[in-house]
Amino acid sequence: MDPVQEAAAAQRPVLYERAGHVARVTLNRPEVLNAMDLRTHEELGAVWDEVERDDQVRLVVLTGAGDRAFSVGQDLRERARLDREGTPPTTFGSKGLPGWPRLTERFSLSKPVLARVRGYALGGGFELVLACDLVVAAQSAVFALPEAGLGLVPGAGGAFRLARQIPLKAAMGYLLTGRRMSAAEALAFGLVNEVVPDERLDECVERWTADLLRCAPLSQRALKEAVLRSLDLPLERAFTTRYRWERVRRVSEDAREGPRAFAEKRPPVWRGR
Repeated sequence: MDPVQEAAAAQRPVLYERAGHVARVTLNRPEVLNAMDLRTHEELGAVWDEVERDDQVRLVVLTGAGDRAFSVGQDLRERARLDREGTPPTTFGSKGLPGWPRLTERFSLSKPVLARVRGYALGGGFELVLACDLVVAAQSAVFALPEAGLGLVPGAGGAFRLARQIPLKAAMGYLLTGRRMSAAEALAFGLVNEVVPDERLDECVERWTADLLRCAPLSQRALKEAVLRSLDLPLERAFTTRYRWERVRRVSEDAREGPRAFAEKRPPVWRGR
């Protein structure tokens, strides 16, 4: 990349790169703690489209630029300007807004998304974390949904997901007060998979990505869809529901490759089809 291209990339609110089978998505507004404006959401929407379209992508690592924040959520300066201009206030969901469906409402995204969290994950940033499948956090990570103290609501799913992912009384405490949650508290609630010292964060993320890449991508897609779609189903109905990606996996070459590789005492070669 030449200097002109590097300068242009540095100005983009979202950076996207694929290395092998891993897509890395970076919220790139460190000067405002990776707050998300409408342009950011628009570019993120295109990124998620590309992730789902590209068969070479098996998993996504989502993070924020810099050391201070994953993301502090909505760009409130932009929101204040939109309010002055008479733009209607937002509410639950993002339909009709740039980037829709956003990750928080992209319920059919089939590939695993791992959040790499360092520093603040507040408001919409925490909502992004709650929408990810796996979360690795640095000890410096801080989580919160402060919207009630701003006259807002966590409209990107925070009110719904937090109450589903931790005990109700605990969720209400964080939602109604905007109190902050440490990385250790998030780990105790099961909101993150692992917490490590800041200097070991990238090493930890690489371990998780390596483990993910060792497994069959179609199995992961089938599992992600089946788990998320069955959460609110009675157990008996979960067994009898038809899952799109399980139908694909069941008749795939990979479904035969795994047992064959085991019998031949060699690592499997996944084709994702």
